[in-house]
Amino acid sequence: MNTIKSSFKQILQYPSAMIGVFVILILVGIAIYTMITIPYEEAIRKWRGGEEVWYQNPRYAPPAWYNLFSKKKQPISFAVSSANGQMQKVVNHPGGDVSTIDITYSFDYSYDDFPQELILYFKSSYAEKQPFVSIQWITPDQRTFKVANFSISRQTTYRFTQDEKLIRKLKVENPMVGLFSDPTQPTPTPLKGTYQLIINGAAFEENADLDAEFVFHGKLYGLAGTDNKRRDLVLPLLWGTPVALAFGLLASIGTLVLTMIFAAVGTWYGGWVDALIQRITEVNLVLPFLSILIMVGTFYSRSIWVILGVTILLSIFTGSIKSYRAIFLQVKESGYIEAARAYGASNARIIFNYLIPRMIPLLIPGLVSSIPSFVFLEASLAILGLGDPVLPTWGKIINDADVDGALYKGYYYWVLEPAVLLMMTGLGFAMLGYALDRVFNPRLREL
Repeated sequence: MNTIKSSFKQILQYPSAMIGVFVILILVGIAIYTMITIPYEEAIRKWRGGEEVWYQNPRYAPPAWYNLFSKKKQPISFAVSSANGQMQKVVNHPGGDVSTIDITYSFDYSYDDFPQELILYFKSSYAEKQPFVSIQWITPDQRTFKVANFSISRQTTYRFTQDEKLIRKLKVENPMVGLFSDPTQPTPTPLKGTYQLIINGAAFEENADLDAEFVFHGKLYGLAGTDNKRRDLVLPLLWGTPVALAFGLLASIGTLVLTMIFAAVGTWYGGWVDALIQRITEVNLVLPFLSILIMVGTFYSRSIWVILGVTILLSIFTGSIKSYRAIFLQVKESGYIEAARAYGASNARIIFNYLIPRMIPLLIPGLVSSIPSFVFLEASLAILGLGDPVLPTWGKIINDADVDGALYKGYYYWVLEPAVLLMMTGLGFAMLGYALDRVFNPRLREL
């Protein structure tokens, strides 16, 4: 206990260790928050759901905070619905089975560019007679546009940019320019102010009803933006954290512990056991590590558990096993080992109670320092298209961006966000591992 307290006090003396611990705690906090708020099944459903799940999001939208660093303010996406009270809905019954349903929504527009799209999703309930709707658009200077009139089914979608009649009526190629332009400007310029959407509906049955959802696709969206499939990048960025930490930690622990055990067993028993372990190590050292992982992912399975197992298996018999063997050869000749032999301690007891514990000071810094390398390995495989096809991870985000040519199209956020998280992970563990190495390695304390 005193040794642990002393080591902890020494760690606190290194600013790099404090920074590393701070970064790691943030990542662990994100991982815990993600697993609690977004269950695994829900995350997979959303990630693989496509446009039917993310219909409220625009494509290729950078994060909303881009406006903080840009003089030209881009419109931010939003969605409102009359079903949950976000749009004002008034129902009147003038007589008979006829009822009027008026849905209105007003919003302020203070941006310097035009939106991507406006969409209305209608849901109605009726027996035989379909409800009828009339859509109007009122600009801040009180100009009124009659957008469309049509009957609606139980589920109807109306996209402003796909209405040929509206395009001819506005005499523009893009209806967004016609609906949002300032008529006093010589070039298309958004008119700032309060816009109003008015939906006048009529139902022809006693219990008939309708609701509308207004989706405004701007140029920006959310905290992390969207990809080519409208998916909110917050989801893979959050879920990539527990996946990366779990893969890195399990691979690091599995590799170092098993390497140490094999080195201790070979050193203690010697003879053909030690020779076999050394020959396996020498063969493994010349095997192309990444190439084998690529072949496994290509011809067998891309499951993250399979990749993890193969990674640990290939990482056991590396140069570290020879380093541990050299240390164990020295420890094997120690006096307390001879004493343990004298009172009849078993081989297993000597290996696990006397040999291996002497390596723990070297194990801890190595464990922490090796985690980023395995995190980067998982991300690298995903970038090459060999990541788990089910899990949303940081590497998968970069792979999707690369396939879609994000950098060539100027969608830098799509690549930079996961890359920054990968660099933060590597920096946090590297700084903590460096401090731990100085604490547990007596030779480095004097440097």
